[in-house]
Amino acid sequence: MSDILRQELLDIFVGRATRRYGLSEINQLQHALQCAAHAEADGAPPATVLAALLHDVGHMIHTLGENPAGRGIDDAHEQLGADWLAQRFGPEVSEPVRLHVAAKRYLCTVEPDYFGKLAPDSVRSLKLQGGLMSAAQLETFRAHPQHVEAVRVRRFDEAAKDPRASTPDFDYYLRHVEACQLK
Repeated sequence: MSDILRQELLDIFVGRATRRYGLSEINQLQHALQCAAHAEADGAPPATVLAALLHDVGHMIHTLGENPAGRGIDDAHEQLGADWLAQRFGPEVSEPVRLHVAAKRYLCTVEPDYFGKLAPDSVRSLKLQGGLMSAAQLETFRAHPQHVEAVRVRRFDEAAKDPRASTPDFDYYLRHVEACQLK
């Protein structure tokens, strides 16, 4: 792994990810680490573990301040983060990130009980992000080659809000970067 990429990731996730994660009692770094831990526990491949770890990078690199959703603004963090990641990693990392918001919309549409599992801030942002999917949107989502991994990342995302969870540190997950970064 390049020292430049490692430093970029550390600056973002260790330097900037100390803000509270939505309305939960954890910060963004804890959320990222829990997502990655869930991915590893589920036997996900290295690229999905990294996607889980880095899925909210867009929240930390936008310039909209804290809690834009609370002000009625969709920060499009999935697009911003995926574009940033695509300059550094292959589509196995960037595309599940790009699709993790669509995966929330998808799951709320196809699984009647999924909406009830959403945290209050996820319910609020769902409205800003387009709400339930139409039949055409479902078809488009399912046609994307990374949609299955995006759904996995989304499930890890929803489960990663435990203030008592214990996880490895950020550096532990960086071991996957070399195998997934663009050469």
